[in-house]
Amino acid sequence: MAEHATLVDELRKAEGRLQAAQLAGDVAELDRLLDDRLVFTGPPDGRCHPDAKELDLHNHRSGVQVMTKVAQEDLTVLVAGSTGVTCFLGTLEGTYAGTPFAGRMAYTRTWVHTDEYGWRILAVHAGPA
Repeated sequence: MAEHATLVDELRKAEGRLQAAQLAGDVAELDRLLDDRLVFTGPPDGRCHPDAKELDLHNHRSGVQVMTKVAQEDLTVLVAGSTGVTCFLGTLEGTYAGTPFAGRMAYTRTWVHTDEYGWRILAVHAGPA
């Protein structure tokens, strides 16, 4: 039971590190947190996008996407073995390709835990809240 509680605490911290990295545009930390197989489903077209890690890292590295606010309202954390799920509800603000955006969003993130990397995001589903 203590091991499970530790994994839940570690996942909660990983989610916090993700949010801080998004806000800071910290590509190195995002690279550590995003699994190489990352897929993303959500805006703008609702389709499943493979190779989402490289696109996300590029957007932050190049300044295409700049976050100015990541404000968490609620976070649910679930761990089952080496799989974790976080459900984030909050407000995001920033610019994308120079165009400002702001909105209340819901994210469901599926994480995998390994001895080598700890928690890493494997899949993300996002939508307006």
